[in-house]
Amino acid sequence: MSTAPLSLDRLAGIMAALRHKEHGCPWDLAQDFDTIAPYTIEEAYEVAEAIALRDMAELKKELGDLLFQVVFHSRMAEEAGHFALADVVTALCEKMERRHPHIFGDGTRAADAVAQKDEWERIKAAERAAAGAPERPVSALDGVATALPALMRAEKLQARAARVGFEWPDVSGVRAKLEEELAEFDAATDDTHRAEEMGDVLFVAANLARRHGIDPEAALRAGNAKFERRFRAMEALAGTAFPTLLLAEQEAYWQQVKAAERGLPAAG
Repeated sequence: MSTAPLSLDRLAGIMAALRHKEHGCPWDLAQDFDTIAPYTIEEAYEVAEAIALRDMAELKKELGDLLFQVVFHSRMAEEAGHFALADVVTALCEKMERRHPHIFGDGTRAADAVAQKDEWERIKAAERAAAGAPERPVSALDGVATALPALMRAEKLQARAARVGFEWPDVSGVRAKLEEELAEFDAATDDTHRAEEMGDVLFVAANLARRHGIDPEAALRAGNAKFERRFRAMEALAGTAFPTLLLAEQEAYWQQVKAAERGLPAAG
């Protein structure tokens, strides 16, 4: 473990040098909030990937890259006269203290993690209500970022709706709704209608995952990884002939790979 002092000032100084109008880096000077935002999202996903791989050396690097994104945005905001990195850190500290009154306030502790999460959401809702504009009514769905991945956003929208009672009493209602949406997809008569109904199918599928305590975004990432692993294994077994095989022959390789993963004998 490093014993070097934590210095955000050094990092902020590096960013300031990169953005110096006369002596800075041409690439860094050419950037703005819109051009940097995709890199910020990418770095967050690379952090998640390092965590999934349990690669601590990579996680340290990716967390640094993500932190640099915060510094980059803060520097551009400071140049425009909006706020500086110190303001970001101060606002974060104040928010964490405000949302943890059991630690920094009266000391009243929640019964468990679930109750504490409910209290966190109650405080967030109060903050959103306090910040609401008269011309824009406060909604339970406020604060769910539109830039989130679609499955993740679906789960968060449904969780918010559930907190104000808009929820089937048991998971059987969600399952029935999924079957209803699949039937509507089958009955669609044109591409536009089919796309709309597929959106409904995916939205309800995300709700079904949520009701079972499954993170739909993480589940799909795992499904993607499993498919990629098995497909690459099929290609390795079949060699260069794989693209020319009949579907039934490719399926046989797929079943062979699945059996090998599960430690079962391949069908002969």
